[in-house]
Amino acid sequence: AWVLPRLWGRAKAAMAAVEFDEYGGGRAERVHARLFADLMRDLDLDTSYGRYLDAGTAEVLATVNLMSLFGLHRALRGALVGHFAAVEITSSPGSRRLAEALRRTGAGPAAVFFYDEHVEADAVHEQVVRHEVIAGLLAEEPHLAADVAFGIDATGHLEDRLGDRLLADWRAGRSALRVPIEAAAPALAGGRH
Repeated sequence: AWVLPRLWGRAKAAMAAVEFDEYGGGRAERVHARLFADLMRDLDLDTSYGRYLDAGTAEVLATVNLMSLFGLHRALRGALVGHFAAVEITSSPGSRRLAEALRRTGAGPAAVFFYDEHVEADAVHEQVVRHEVIAGLLAEEPHLAADVAFGIDATGHLEDRLGDRLLADWRAGRSALRVPIEAAAPALAGGRH
């Protein structure tokens, strides 16, 4: 949502359409943050804000911090669009694999639904982001092409680092968490989502 006030015309309209979907298309029970909280509940995880922050590794936090960095600086709006594009373009196939894995392991319906929802939604979002958001932004501000590419590349780099870390830990028989979930600090103020 940080990027909306920083875009114009075609790019802004297309980004607003994608964000409308992310925020449930006008239906509170379909807001993706709500669906994620339902997934967490289905997996017996605490939905309190920040509950597992202390368990995350630097690689996990770097992916979120990158988005925040881009979002907090208007001058980095091209990189933020690139970051968003990288996430939307890669989400659908990964969501399909995660939904299948959750089904195989007997996860509950809310956990599976979260990823099923992203298979179809993000396949559509991918096209909108490619052909309307990026194309619209670069039609109006062609000088941002390198920034968009940087956002895509930086996101890919950090996601690759995270994947390498996870696989190395799992292959070594270790948890990929910095500390056990039970040892993570109590939730930050703010309650449940």
